[in-house]
Amino acid sequence: MTKHWKLKEIVLMSILGVVFGIIYLAFFLVGQGIRNVLAPFGLAPFGYEIIFGIWFIVSIVAAYIIRKPGVAFTAELIAGVTEVLLGTAAGPGLIIAAAIQGLGAEFAFAITKWKDYRLRILILSGVFAAVFSFTWNLFSSGNIALAPALLIAMLAVRIISGALLAGVLGKWLSDKLAKTGVLRGYALGKEIQKKREKDAA
Repeated sequence: MTKHWKLKEIVLMSILGVVFGIIYLAFFLVGQGIRNVLAPFGLAPFGYEIIFGIWFIVSIVAAYIIRKPGVAFTAELIAGVTEVLLGTAAGPGLIIAAAIQGLGAEFAFAITKWKDYRLRILILSGVFAAVFSFTWNLFSSGNIALAPALLIAMLAVRIISGALLAGVLGKWLSDKLAKTGVLRGYALGKEIQKKREKDAA
């Protein structure tokens, strides 16, 4: 498999980045809502952690579909830029956060030299994105000042969210999309087509 991106892959990656950037922006409101519900119970810090995996999902979806080096990082970065251009309250610093999340997601695929896209690697990608982003937030959001026990609990929730909402959900969405036939020209679509032909033989 060549490591060079084809034009159609760049286009798809860009489309995914923009679409999920819009979704990411909407989820800021969802996170705030959850935070408000949890605040009376003293659990406000977990408001965003519960759904944090959503903000990693495009890196996993794009990488799983296209399967080439740099796709996870770039798709996440495009989503971050989209959020900033649409006026996110997080400001331009969000681009740095997106880059770090993308690096975390990309790291899992790099470990396998971009040859393994099974569910466990997608989950690992979500986990690394969670760990990388959490480390960044310790300083960018001032979380380092929180109690160690609270930080450990927040990290655990973010890791679970990354594994499920980015890894598992990302694979499920991609597989559903591929089964419609619209991804025939991409790595995931070709894999599914080969499986269908094998089952039919």
